[in-house]
Amino acid sequence: QREFTQKKTFTSWINSILAKHTPPSVVSDLYTDIQQGHLLLDLLEVLSGQHLPREKGFNTFQCRSNIENALTFLKSRSLKLINIHVADIIEGKPSIVLGLIWTIIFHFHIEELARTLACTYNQPSLDYSSAVDSSPKTRRSAKKSAKIKERWKISATKALLLWAKEQCSLHGSIHVTDFKSSWRSGLPFLAIIQTLRPGLVDLEKAKARSNKENLKEAFRIAELELNIPRLLEPEDVDIMNPDEKSIMTYVAQFLQYSRNLPESEEDMQEKVKEAVSWLAAQEKKLAKLLIDTENETYYQKCKEMMSFMEAFNQEKNPFLPVLSSKRSETELSEGQQQMREEWDKLISQINEWKVKLDQMLPSPLDSIEAWLQEVEHLQAEDLPDLQDPFKAMFVFREIIVIFKGLMDCFDSHLDTLQSFKNEDEKSMPLVLPEKLEEMKRRLFSNICFTNSNTFLEYHYGLCSAIANEVILKLNIWDMKYGTKESVESLLENW
Repeated sequence: QREFTQKKTFTSWINSILAKHTPPSVVSDLYTDIQQGHLLLDLLEVLSGQHLPREKGFNTFQCRSNIENALTFLKSRSLKLINIHVADIIEGKPSIVLGLIWTIIFHFHIEELARTLACTYNQPSLDYSSAVDSSPKTRRSAKKSAKIKERWKISATKALLLWAKEQCSLHGSIHVTDFKSSWRSGLPFLAIIQTLRPGLVDLEKAKARSNKENLKEAFRIAELELNIPRLLEPEDVDIMNPDEKSIMTYVAQFLQYSRNLPESEEDMQEKVKEAVSWLAAQEKKLAKLLIDTENETYYQKCKEMMSFMEAFNQEKNPFLPVLSSKRSETELSEGQQQMREEWDKLISQINEWKVKLDQMLPSPLDSIEAWLQEVEHLQAEDLPDLQDPFKAMFVFREIIVIFKGLMDCFDSHLDTLQSFKNEDEKSMPLVLPEKLEEMKRRLFSNICFTNSNTFLEYHYGLCSAIANEVILKLNIWDMKYGTKESVESLLENW
C-alpha cells in the first residue's frame, strides 16, 4: 500500500515539474521510464535550472551514462545516496527508485521551501554549506558531513510542520502533530486553503462531514482554485497509517503557493493598518463583554462567547492572508510587528476566557473536559527524537503508561457524557447543546477512533528506539574482545 501510494504521488509530482521542461515530457510508469536516464536528467534540469550533460541515444551504454550523470550531479549537491546504484535504477527496482525520487523531492522541493521558514521558526539555518569548511585542509569527514546534513533534514521537516500548524491555528481546534494521521479528517487541508484563500471553504460544515468528503473537497478546491496538482486521493489519506512522504510532498505545494502570492508593499501596509485597527476593536469588544457578563449564569456566558466567536471568525476572513504572511522578524515593518503582537495578545485573551468557562462547567462535565484536554495535549506533543534511542526508550515507556492510564477512564466518561441530563431544577439548560456535542465529537473523533492508532504509534516508536539501541550496541561489538570470559562478561552486562 505504501509503495503504491508513493509511486502514484511521486509520479504526479514529477509530471507537474516535467511540464515546465522544453520540450515537456510525461511519466507513464515511473519504474520503467526512469531506466533510460533522460527523464531523470530532464527533472534535475528543471529543478536546478542547469543544463546537464547527456547521451542522446537509448542503448544500454547510453542509458547507464545518463543515470551516472544524474547521480554524479546529485552527489555534487552534497546529497547522500545510500544504496542507490546505477544497476538498480536500470532494473527499475521499486524501493531504490522511490528512495531516489524522495531524496530529490526532499532536497529540491521541501528543503528549498523550508529554507525560507528557518528564520521565522528559529530553526538552524538550512544553508548547511556555510557550516562546512570546504578548504582542503579543514574539510570535514564524510561521516561528520552526513550528521550535519541529517540535522538540516530534521529542521526542514519541522519547519514545514510548524508552518502547517500555524495555518491551522487560525481556525480554532484544528491541530496537526505529524504528516500522518493528523490529516486523515481532511480538515487541516481545508483550514490551510481557507487561510490562503479566505471564502473558498466552510469549515463549520466540514466538521459535520465524513473524512472522505472533506478530503475530496480539499483536493478538488486546491486543484481548481489554487492550481495545486492533485497528488493524493482520499483513500490514500483516510487510512490508519497514511504515507508520511506523500503527505509532506503534497503539503509543501501549499507552502509553494503561499510563496508565489503577489504582494505589493503598499497594499500590504494598508492591509496591516486595517488589521491592527480591527484587532484593537476586537480587544475592546471582548473586554466589554467580560464585564457585562460577569454576573451572568454559566449558560449565558457561553451563549455570549459563542456569539462573539461566530462574529470574530467571520470578520477575520479578509485579514487571514496578512495575518499568516511569513516573514522573518528582521523583515517585518513596525506595523507588521505591532499586528503580530496584537494578534497574539487577543488570541491569548480568548483562550484564557475559554479556559475559565471550561473550569466553570457543572459537575461531572468539568472533570470530563479536564480529561479530554489532558488526552489531547498528550496526543499533540511531539514524539521523542529517535536520534537518542536510549533516552527515547524511557520516554516512550512513560508515555505509554500515562496514555494507558488515561484511556482506562474512557468508558466511564463516555457513559457519563451520554447519560448527562442537561437541565436544572427549573428545567433550564445547564450548558449549551453545542458544547455537549463538541465534547462528544472530541471524545469519539479525536480519541475513540484514534485511540488504537495512537497506542500503536507509541509502541512503534518504542520498538524503533529499541531496534536503534540494539544496532548501536551491535556496532560497538564489531571488534575482537580477547578472552571468552571477557566476552561473556560483556554479554551479561548488556
